[in-house]
Amino acid sequence: MKYLLLLIPFLSFAQQTKSVDFTSLSADLVINPSEKKLVGKLTYQFNVISNIDTIRIDAKTMDFESVMINNQEVKFKNSGKELQLFEGYKIGKNVLTFVYTVAPKQTLYFTGKGDDLQVWTQGQGKYTSYWLPSFDDVNEKLIFSIGITVDKRYTALANGEFQSKEGRFNDMEYYWTYQMKKPMSSYLVMLAIGKFAKKNAVSKSGIPLEWYYCPVDETKFEPTYRYSKEIFDYLEKEIGVKYPWKIYRQIPVRDFLYAGMENTTSTLFAQDFVIDSISYNDRNYANVNAHELAHHWFGDLVTATSGTHHWLQEGFATYYALLAEKQLFGDDYFNYQLYRNALQLRNASKTDTIPVLNEKASSLSFYQKGAWALHIIRESIGEKKFRKAVKKYLNTFQFQNVSTDDFLNEIKKVSDFDTDNFKKTWLEEGSFSMATCTELLKKNAFMQVLYEVQSYKSKDFKDKQEYFTQLMTASNYYPVKVEMLYQLKNVAFEEKQSLLELALKTNDIKVRQAVANTLVKVPASFKLQYESLLNDLSYETKEIAFTHLWESFPEDRASYLAIAKTWEGNNDKALRILYLTFAQASPEINETEKLSLYKELQNYTAPTFESSIRLNAFESLFAINPNDEVALQNLVNATTHFKWQVVKYARDKIRELIKKEYYLNFYKALLPKLSEEEHFQLERLLPK
Repeated sequence: MKYLLLLIPFLSFAQQTKSVDFTSLSADLVINPSEKKLVGKLTYQFNVISNIDTIRIDAKTMDFESVMINNQEVKFKNSGKELQLFEGYKIGKNVLTFVYTVAPKQTLYFTGKGDDLQVWTQGQGKYTSYWLPSFDDVNEKLIFSIGITVDKRYTALANGEFQSKEGRFNDMEYYWTYQMKKPMSSYLVMLAIGKFAKKNAVSKSGIPLEWYYCPVDETKFEPTYRYSKEIFDYLEKEIGVKYPWKIYRQIPVRDFLYAGMENTTSTLFAQDFVIDSISYNDRNYANVNAHELAHHWFGDLVTATSGTHHWLQEGFATYYALLAEKQLFGDDYFNYQLYRNALQLRNASKTDTIPVLNEKASSLSFYQKGAWALHIIRESIGEKKFRKAVKKYLNTFQFQNVSTDDFLNEIKKVSDFDTDNFKKTWLEEGSFSMATCTELLKKNAFMQVLYEVQSYKSKDFKDKQEYFTQLMTASNYYPVKVEMLYQLKNVAFEEKQSLLELALKTNDIKVRQAVANTLVKVPASFKLQYESLLNDLSYETKEIAFTHLWESFPEDRASYLAIAKTWEGNNDKALRILYLTFAQASPEINETEKLSLYKELQNYTAPTFESSIRLNAFESLFAINPNDEVALQNLVNATTHFKWQVVKYARDKIRELIKKEYYLNFYKALLPKLSEEEHFQLERLLPK
């Protein structure tokens, strides 16, 4: 019976979409950052097609007033999960207006204060209804118009084309308005508020492109958005369907929950992808950039009817992002990424047996296996037929919802490809065919060499030394050389020294990084060459090399600290935190300076910093002083963070600590000093 009860809301809404068609929403929103609240006035246009006793709008923990249909105030029910309407509407066109107030528990997030304030949304799935009365069912598509009133210091962004910015309250606030022209699902509605700068461009097809960034990140703009226009122009051409919306903008926000989100016309992405030219070599935005843009066709234009067909969104976005990167970085890069994905899928398939066509499938299945499934089709029927089928699929089902068979039917129309067998093998079975993938990958010359090198893994060094030496000086793509270096990891240094020297001379960042990784204990005879890694244009390489040199040459630690003193690293401040940590063990630094550096490290655990910085600081500080009371209290604060990764770390760490009486007593004594939310979270973790 309980399972039947769980189905009732879904069945009710499925029935509603047959009887009622919501066509548009106009929203006037006022944001109150100090109270983390939102007040909105909404106007819905809807058509009643056939008699229905209750109309439902998803709305989590909201208050409503002035609910009117066709200009007449009506009675309503607020279940805490839905706004339920049961009078005042008629067959045909209707207008619903109401005012609501909400302090969202999730989906609308507030970070920072004052000039550092940011407010942004993440409604992936069915969570927009936590801040905007809307529809969790992706099959209900509307045209959205959004107005936002905020303090004049901030830029306010929403889906669609910018319409106007008007002063309010003696110009202390501005009212920003945006308008969509085509319908979309509610999970794609977005807001972003903060102090942003932007730069503009125009695609080959005439679409305005807007790239946002925080003013302090001006010097990071080019590396962050590198290839953005090229990616846009390529995807339009490759997909064969013009970008379906009127504008495209990208906005980075702090502590974003994921890498990026394809809100229609306005992608949000994590601030961690705002990078300088050195960070670009470690972790750049290109793949996420292409992935979220591809979603504007696959997910935003055509949307899967349910989670069962989620691969039609994530598999397509993953595959087209790889195709875009192939255009930028070449065939070898493309095949190597497919190979890495295949290895992940092969390993996961040993325990993960849920097939792609299951709403409970893993992200790896939806994304990487979905992408591989598309690659199988494309390679089987040819690029020309594949493009033709995709173009017809998008044009036929634009602004609608689709199932897997809708796409496979288009494949049937252009080829004799066995879609039934494909569907069974790739989408309905939990197994993964590594052999099929390997066969395709071996069409690439670089992959042939990589597989050949891997076949030498069990051979003695003397039996592969000459071959490896030849390859290290050849122009092979870097993974071949990295594979060789890892095979040599446990070979005596004297035997492999000449190969390591050749590896360093390649001047390839990834190959040199593999030298840093595989040579943990650095011999004195190789010291100068290894020290050159400290100057590589890779923050990851610098960190690895510094750590290994510190351990290998204690007598030179002061000089290594002097080199690292000005390092900052990526947005997570990993290199700065590395310096602050190791400085505490240096006798050359006086106690006054050590205390100053310690306080800086301690400060990075505070809630004023981004989560990536805080997590790095916690790890380093607890390694130095596991009893640091400031960090221990900030750890409690971290349990209240909206980002699940931070909460998990903090909870797990506290659970580990309170196994010891000292920490248990510390946290018990701390309870009365905490905020209400911190008190609640900590009390849940303490033994009863």
